[in-house]
Amino acid sequence: MAAPPAFSSRDPLSPRFWDERFERAFTPWERGEVPLALRRFVAAGQLAAVAGQPPAVLLPGCGSARELALMCEAGWDATAIDFSREAVARARALAGPWADRIVQADFFAYAPPRPLDLVVEQAFFCALPPARRPDVARRWAELLGQGGLLAGCFYFDDAAKGPPFGIARAELDALLTPAFECVADEAVEDSIPVFAGKERWMIWRRR
Repeated sequence: MAAPPAFSSRDPLSPRFWDERFERAFTPWERGEVPLALRRFVAAGQLAAVAGQPPAVLLPGCGSARELALMCEAGWDATAIDFSREAVARARALAGPWADRIVQADFFAYAPPRPLDLVVEQAFFCALPPARRPDVARRWAELLGQGGLLAGCFYFDDAAKGPPFGIARAELDALLTPAFECVADEAVEDSIPVFAGKERWMIWRRR
């Protein structure tokens, strides 16, 4: 296996860290396609229009945002955000008619135009150092009203080095159960090598 390129930025909390990796096409955490579990979730029609409005969905830390088109084509009011300029440029280049739904923004400061029905987790939580986990969990809870869903692939591992930074199941439960109830938990069938055998598709409902 070839050694990864040498990068100047080592801080995943800095946009420059991700800019460098997208600039040099070093993105081993990206699947290159929409996860099977998310495709099934969208096809199942679990999100319905409310008061005539399509469900409002956010994909934070979107990277190439391959999931966005699937959700928009399902009629969802979906937005993808990333604080990396290069990630946003790549995502827009891939998004076709949905490019204007990709926004350069910081997840912790982003204010959606209307209350969210769903936040999609796709290699965002594990991209940030463990010290930021309480902030992420708190922001998820702030963005979703009662009954809103947090759904995606969660990475479980005990290796200290990252990204990706894995988490123990007990720690994830402790972070989320004050505000969320886990309503689905199943193995991921189509993991890429970096996540193989260590991720679960989970759906958490806002209490």
